[in-house]
Formats: sequence, C-alpha cells, structure tokens
Amino acid sequence: MPDSSSDLLSTESSETRGEVTRLLRAWSDGDDDSRDRLMALLYDELRRLAGAYMRRHGNITLQATAVVNEAYLRLVDLDIAWNGRPHFFAVASTLMRRILVDEARRRNAKKRGGEAERVGLDDADFDRLTAARQDRQLIALDDALKALAETDPRKARAVELRFFGGLTLAETAEVMGLASATVERDLKAARAWLATEIAEP
Repeated sequence: MPDSSSDLLSTESSETRGEVTRLLRAWSDGDDDSRDRLMALLYDELRRLAGAYMRRHGNITLQATAVVNEAYLRLVDLDIAWNGRPHFFAVASTLMRRILVDEARRRNAKKRGGEAERVGLDDADFDRLTAARQDRQLIALDDALKALAETDPRKARAVELRFFGGLTLAETAEVMGLASATVERDLKAARAWLATEIAEP
C-alpha cells in the first residue's frame, strides 16, 4: 500500500493554507460564496489527489476531473462544521473513494450479469482482464476496510486518511486527535491485517 500521495497536500503556501481555513469557517457559517471560492482554490489539488488514488488502484475508466466534479456535488449537500484543512481533505477523499468503489462495483455487477465472453490474447482482451482484476482488488480492499472498521474503527480510519486521503502522518494524527506515534503503530498493524485479508491465492 504505497504512500506516494503523502506529499500532495503539503504543496500549498502558508498564505493559501490560511485562506483555506478562513473559507472553511465561512462555509461552516453558511456562506455559499466561500464554498465556491474554496472549491476553485483547491480544485487542482483535489484532481491531483484523485489522480494519485486512481493510479494506485488502476482505475482506467474514470477521469480525475469527473471524480472531483462528482465529489463536489456531494460536498455541497453536506452540513458539516469544518475543522480545518485536514478535515476537509479527509471528507473529500472519503467521498472520492466511495465514488471509485461504487463505479468498480457497478462494472463488476454488469460483468456478472452479462454473458460470458470468449477471451483471446490480444491487447484489448488483456486490458479488459486487467481492468476487471483491478476492480476486484479495489472492491476487496474496500470490503476489507469495512471489516476492519467493525473490529477496530480507529485503525480503519487511520488507513483511510493516510493512504486514501493523502494526508501526512501529522495531518492524520491531527484529524484523529492522536499522537503521531500512535497513528504510526495503528497503520503498521492495519497494513499487516489488510495484506493478509486481501491476499490473492
């Protein structure tokens, strides 16, 4: 489970971070204009986050722009008292993950419901097989995270924030209200559990 997205959210200047915090507070107070300005300010960063997530999980049918646009539509319907930038990215990344998993489940269900097709060995057939395997892996990982959340919700939340949300270790600890060392231990244990849970024969 790579953490290549861990630096994605640390590219903003301190001035931009301050503006993000100010806009989040205004949005929490019901200022829709601040919400729209915030999304314009963070749109490219959200696209990078979605792109990194999709590259890690091999999604080849959706565009990062489409994922961010769908996430935006879901974000505007939320009634949340935003608690800073890490909290925003934690929620946004959760929404984007759900969008990608829902899409993978939709494709997988469609394949199961259709007739079995003869598979050859040309590039197009290989691409379809690869996409189907990636969908199954993403669904398996999502199912494993849900199972982990039932027994240890704290560890599951740490994984979601760190590896799917792209938050740094410090930001993950901030959102969860824990010490960084505690989050690091949780992540190590969660990674080992998930690796066993989703191992393919």
